[in-house]
Amino acid sequence: MIRVFIGYDATESVAYHVLAHSIMRRASEPVSITPVRRSTLRHIFWRERDPSESTDFSLSRFILPALCDYSGYGIFMDSDMLCLTDITELWNQRDPDIAVHCVKHDYTPSTDIKMLGARQSAYPCKNWSSMMLMNFSRCRELTRSYVNNAHPSELHQFRWVEPHEIAELPLEWNWLVGEYANTRQNLKMLHWTLGGPWWRAYADTPFSPLWRDEFENMMDESGQPDLKDEVLNAAQRNY
Repeated sequence: MIRVFIGYDATESVAYHVLAHSIMRRASEPVSITPVRRSTLRHIFWRERDPSESTDFSLSRFILPALCDYSGYGIFMDSDMLCLTDITELWNQRDPDIAVHCVKHDYTPSTDIKMLGARQSAYPCKNWSSMMLMNFSRCRELTRSYVNNAHPSELHQFRWVEPHEIAELPLEWNWLVGEYANTRQNLKMLHWTLGGPWWRAYADTPFSPLWRDEFENMMDESGQPDLKDEVLNAAQRNY
């Protein structure tokens, strides 16, 4: 069973569901998808949300090893993504000697403001944690106490793991829409880190037709294609 955990924030719930659909539709093996929803984690993740956190799951992602009793593997990803390939390709890269596989972005944000007017911050390892294949047994430094008390920079900059235990994935696995040029072929995972097409203000961002196609396919499969406009309009009112 491929275990996938997707960050959940009520302001972009439709993005969560479309991402989950894009994963399941292309998967060649059984997939278990779990929303990382703050309200369901109070027994293990009790720190208050800081004003600097742009989403409800900014820090809760790091509680996953403890939640899973430091056993097995799991893939975490932000909800503002879209899977374009079989997630089994990523799952098959598991390595017992590696704690985390991720895309090691090396860039400076092109804007000071990102989605929903949140302040954009530049720091080492930025966006590395937005998509991670984690070997929970090698992430034992992420204890409940540590995750609930550590400074956000310690968590997002991977200070809880030795550098040699972080394996690099190709950029195709976490393509930052709007930050990288739209010239790369065979992209596997799109990431609208600056704001995605489920919000009216970002309806014409690069690759937005791919997201809308996935949304429409999801609604068609649900047997409620006539509700497409109603559902999307309701989501866009969150902005």
